[in-house]
Formats: sequence, C-alpha cells, structure tokens
Amino acid sequence: MATRIRLARHGAKKRPFYRIVVTESESPRDGRFIEIVGTYNPLDNPATVVLKEERIKHWMDQGATCSDTVTSLLKKQAKSAPPAA
Repeated sequence: MATRIRLARHGAKKRPFYRIVVTESESPRDGRFIEIVGTYNPLDNPATVVLKEERIKHWMDQGATCSDTVTSLLKKQAKSAPPAA
C-alpha cells in the first residue's frame, strides 16, 4: 500500500496544532500513522515548522508522497534555511 506524508490535526477547538506524519494513504486524517516526522504550529507568529529532514528524505526514498500542504511547508522551510557552507 502507498504511504503519504501529511498533516494530522491535534490541539483544541480553534487552536490547531499539526503533526507531520507518515501514514498509509487509506488511513483517516487523525488515525493510525507509522512515524511522526515533524510538527507545524500555524498560530505562532511566524508559523513554526520543525522537521526531521533525514527521516523525511528516508521515507521519500522509500516511495512516500507528500500532500500538497506538506510540499509547500517543505519548500518554505528550504527557502528560509541558511545555505550550507
């Protein structure tokens, strides 16, 4: 079965907090997952994104696909990262 890297919503009503998880593509949004590979807090100013980049790369090498939202978060995080020396 195909794996996806997507958001799982946590937090209270009107106070969202998201985990970036690797899950089976058929699993419900907040259901079973394989591994937590990051977090996203949209309420912070600016929004906070914490990623385990080596684990995300590992899962993508294994064939996992990212949701549209996770793809945009990864692109924004890559832009804001300082260049490697």
